[in-house]
Amino acid sequence: MRTRTSIFAIVTSVALLGSVIPALAAPSGRAILAGNVPPWAKSANFKGTASASDSIGFRVYLGWNDPAGVEAVATAVSNPTSAAFGHYLTPQQFRQQFAPSQAQVGAVQDWLRSQGFTIDYTPLNNHYVAAEGTVAQAAAAFNTSFGTYSVAGMTLRSPSSDISMPSSIAGMVSGVIGLDESAALVHTNIALDAPPPAAFVSAQPCSSYWGQKSTSDLTPAELNNVTMSNPPGYTLPLPLAPCGYSPSQLRGVYGVSSGLLGDGQTVAIIDAYAAPTIQQDLDQWSANRGLSSTKITQVIAPGTLNRPENRRQGPQGWYGEETLDVEAVHGMAPTAHIVYVGAPNNYQDLDAALNHVVDRHLASIVTNSYGFPTELLPLGFIKPYEDTILQGAAEGIGIYFSSGDNSDESLVVGYKTADWPASSPFVTAVGGTTLGVAQDNSRAVETGWGTFSASLKASGSWTSPSWLYGAGGGVSRLFAEPSYQVGVVPNSVFNAQGRVGRAVPDIAALGDPNTGYMIGETQTFPDGSVRYSEYRIGGTSLSSPIMAGIMALADQARGGPHGFANPLFYRKATSGAFYDVDHVYGAMVRTNYNNSIDASAGLSFRLRTFDQSLSLQTTPGYDDVTGLGTPTGSFIDALR
Repeated sequence: MRTRTSIFAIVTSVALLGSVIPALAAPSGRAILAGNVPPWAKSANFKGTASASDSIGFRVYLGWNDPAGVEAVATAVSNPTSAAFGHYLTPQQFRQQFAPSQAQVGAVQDWLRSQGFTIDYTPLNNHYVAAEGTVAQAAAAFNTSFGTYSVAGMTLRSPSSDISMPSSIAGMVSGVIGLDESAALVHTNIALDAPPPAAFVSAQPCSSYWGQKSTSDLTPAELNNVTMSNPPGYTLPLPLAPCGYSPSQLRGVYGVSSGLLGDGQTVAIIDAYAAPTIQQDLDQWSANRGLSSTKITQVIAPGTLNRPENRRQGPQGWYGEETLDVEAVHGMAPTAHIVYVGAPNNYQDLDAALNHVVDRHLASIVTNSYGFPTELLPLGFIKPYEDTILQGAAEGIGIYFSSGDNSDESLVVGYKTADWPASSPFVTAVGGTTLGVAQDNSRAVETGWGTFSASLKASGSWTSPSWLYGAGGGVSRLFAEPSYQVGVVPNSVFNAQGRVGRAVPDIAALGDPNTGYMIGETQTFPDGSVRYSEYRIGGTSLSSPIMAGIMALADQARGGPHGFANPLFYRKATSGAFYDVDHVYGAMVRTNYNNSIDASAGLSFRLRTFDQSLSLQTTPGYDDVTGLGTPTGSFIDALR
């Protein structure tokens, strides 16, 4: 039988996977901290020496005292067969048992000050010391040099060799986040054809429900007098894509009782930046759907404001992400409170935001719609994050991550891999489906999300279909198969990926942007006007907050939090709690406005296929596109 390996032993192996520079002997009185150099910081990618005067902000993370004890508690309180199941620690209890001491933190702070750094912040759980200074100060303090490297179309800074620290404090440190710029590689799992704030409007004609309209309903004027031929492998007529589903349609498909609205529950959302119009947009969006709105609490994690940042992207690309997350959670759980925690820069403080939510227990459910397209990141980046996730599990906080929008990532990074942190054994990874909602809000069709696309040509024929996007999944290269997956994940999943390990995802919900969700946001139109407008959107960035909203309802029904729910989910694998998503062969036709906002410049038509992925397959039982499946009407009762 396959057995589970400790998360701490597995995380340590990242040093082997990511090591690119031989470890050198540390100077007298110092110790090497291996695993803080990312795998992309190698000579082949070297661009030049980093500017010594550049500002640098970083966090020195301290490991938990008794790390094995932390994992044992997180496992026991999450295991339905354990006597400790549901007996979660409070943040105060966790700090008393496992947090670094004030003396340990003080020693790190004193050393950093002695090197000329400014100390910004240390959280209540003493998990890290945030500091800032210059690249020159960091090079001297950590006994390394800094270079710039070409990676993923960007030029990023990194230490050029393993860092070291005084031996007196090195043993306390689990990693240093911010010396390198690996954080710039994170991406939102949001899939749409034209992101805001530049205006994007879902094109008509489209269907209000699955099958309402088909290609037979297109008029000669809409087709510009083109005679549409059969697409390769498909026969007309084909359904026209939905305009974007409403909360009532999704609550109907997933069998949510009308009496469950999320009373007394709080869901936290973590993103970067903050959409300046989010409250007014939510108010308008809710009113348009006959829902009462809710007052969002927006939080910036202490110690992250006014930090040096690297503007690889502007904040606008994240505004649609926040809007989607907030309106998806609110749509599923209209009376639940929403706490939005935003990193005030380009991704660099997402780790601090998660630590803040967990350490202050701001919510019992946290949804995260971002991730890295690979696990080959520095140990010093992964280990601190995993420590925070374990604290969350010990405290009964369910942490949900979207599984990614690039299938097995092979076309992005060149090899098959699951996304991280979705691959962490102590988070719930949420995959995506293509969903057809019938007129009565039942499930007309639901299959895995994996899309090939073709365009209608002026001749009436179609271009050859090519890969577009699809739900992420696969098998971890880093983490062993967790015990809760043993006997549920079939060998076919491991054989397809060429290894045994933590399989992703765990569960799924609507993700395909072609059968997506209608959100409302203030957008900038070509005439310069700024106004509220609505459009269809998708991605596993939609799937994760949908599940977070459903779990808020499950917590309400149970009268308490489910915490890290994977062990319970997998015990219910064959209970009827999950709709077993299987492969469905098919396609739809999507209408686009040529100018993204209206029909004045004409229409174009795209073929969008169902469940055609790369190496991932939707199958009966557990699969690496949809996991255990999607919620049924008995899902919430099964979790009581």
